Amino acid sequence: LQVLAVYGLRGLVEGKAHFLQSIPLALANLAWLLKDPVYPVEFPELRRHLQALIEHPRLVDAGRTAGEEAPLVVHIGSFSYRKGLPTDPYGHGGGFVFDCRAIHNPGRYEQYRKQTGLDPEVKAYLQQYTQMETFLREVFSLVDRAVDVYLDRDFEHLSVHFGCTGGQHRSVYAAERLARHLREKYGIRVEV
Repeated sequence: LQVLAVYGLRGLVEGKAHFLQSIPLALANLAWLLKDPVYPVEFPELRRHLQALIEHPRLVDAGRTAGEEAPLVVHIGSFSYRKGLPTDPYGHGGGFVFDCRAIHNPGRYEQYRKQTGLDPEVKAYLQQYTQMETFLREVFSLVDRAVDVYLDRDFEHLSVHFGCTGGQHRSVYAAERLARHLREKYGIRVEV
């Protein structure tokens, strides 16, 4: 309940998009708690008020529109180190460049050479035979922290780029995975 109060203050009163986006998750947790009979004692009055919170139109609507109101756009790209580092078209110089060359390259094998990180065979290879999942967990952790701060401070642009030798397999896969992660977690606009 304390967390929901903070979301309400920072989201509904101060208009912080990140907190607005968190309201549906908090409401879902409350709904789950009400359905799960884990408490040995009944709290009918508390239950009635919590149910009213879950169904309150302003809270339901706040979470629904939060993604549309968030000013932040995360720009995600992949590139080839052979062609140089990407430039920052937004002028603030902020963001991340992650080097995927330490991940084993499926492009070394004939059956993957003409494919990209979007093809199911390449995805399966990267998931099963490389350290890509560990790498991405660490990337998600770093980028999530930046997104939280950017949302809280109403920043408009965050750039994240993944590079590898050819810009075709590892970097493409990593870029798509991060885009999916951010869309699912934050509901913000992500451009790949």
